[in-house]
Amino acid sequence: MAALFVALFTIVVGIGGLISPESGTEIRRLYFATPVRLYTAGAIRVAMGLVVILSAATSRAPKTLRVLGAVMSMQGLSGILMGPDHARTVMECETAQGPALLRVGAVVALVAGVFMVLALTGHRSDTRAKSN
Repeated sequence: MAALFVALFTIVVGIGGLISPESGTEIRRLYFATPVRLYTAGAIRVAMGLVVILSAATSRAPKTLRVLGAVMSMQGLSGILMGPDHARTVMECETAQGPALLRVGAVVALVAGVFMVLALTGHRSDTRAKSN
């Protein structure tokens, strides 16, 4: 259930980024404003990734979900390890490229979220059971 919440949150972020990439940038600026906010956001991303990894075993695509969860966790860890200044620099570089790049990131989030929902809703097919 928690993994579905993560997937739905990812879909909402993707849709929001497609509709208004500038709003997404403003939200990111808010959580980069102080180290505490950045570290909190990083910890939440790591936790979201771990939820996806832990739920992968019962999904239709366990290997892919483990990879997605690992990427989510690494995103959170990279922000924590690199610090607020580096995170702001990366964000400003992305913003300088224009809304098209921000929308590409939003599409990636949307596709990943939809994939997670599809992989999590349903059970893993067991080919051994079919052959018996």
